[in-house]
Amino acid sequence: MIRRHPPLLPVPKRRIATEPVVPMINVVFLLLIFFLMTAQITTPPPFDLVLPTAQAQEDGTKATLHVSSSGELAFEHLRGTAALDAASAQSPLTLQADARLAAGRLARILADLATRGATDIRLVTEGAR
Repeated sequence: MIRRHPPLLPVPKRRIATEPVVPMINVVFLLLIFFLMTAQITTPPPFDLVLPTAQAQEDGTKATLHVSSSGELAFEHLRGTAALDAASAQSPLTLQADARLAAGRLARILADLATRGATDIRLVTEGAR
């Protein structure tokens, strides 16, 4: 007599162990929401602008007009309007003005220099710290 074995049952296939993707998707969406909420959206300018550039340079200019916080002018040994007249003849002219000088007063000094013929005026500033 021949013995028959029961038919073999299919062995369930093992799942391949993979890293869970759902937590990674959650983190990506949270980062996306964070960046969208913290981003500063700026409006475009109403027309194309070409912004000025500045360069730091040491040119060794000796002609320097000094302006105090009260608006007093000094050029070499001259003071007042005599200093303004002598300084306007120099090119290039370096202007060292006190930071506490009113902007309107500085604008008037620059206009006075321009009317006296000064064409190359360089304003000295202190570098950012």
